[in-house]
Amino acid sequence: MTPEVLAAFSDAWARHDLEALMSHITDDCVYSASVGPEPGRTWSGTEQVREGFAIMLAHDTGQERHEDEGPIIAGTRGAGTWSFTGTGPDGQVQVTRGCDIYEFRGGKIARKDAFRKVYQAG
Repeated sequence: MTPEVLAAFSDAWARHDLEALMSHITDDCVYSASVGPEPGRTWSGTEQVREGFAIMLAHDTGQERHEDEGPIIAGTRGAGTWSFTGTGPDGQVQVTRGCDIYEFRGGKIARKDAFRKVYQAG
């Protein structure tokens, strides 16, 4: 895995480009979202991960995404930080900061585990 490939994945997320996202994952990828019942929600395999990505892209619609720093890659693992800025249900500016923990195989993402903090800007 290279920083450029991970940056392309992050850019696809910011653009809500589902097909580009899918081109960067393994067939048996596991995606654990930062929201849902588990805590979070987990999808496995191409079809389920596609569904999970689509749900989370819709969840984050209307928010501006920023990559906070370049990713950290160490062998088959990596991490990246990001933030969203948007308007919450109450009309207040809301900031979401998060990070993704990755596992890589064959130059693709085999696991994406997302974590986030949400707070009102003040």
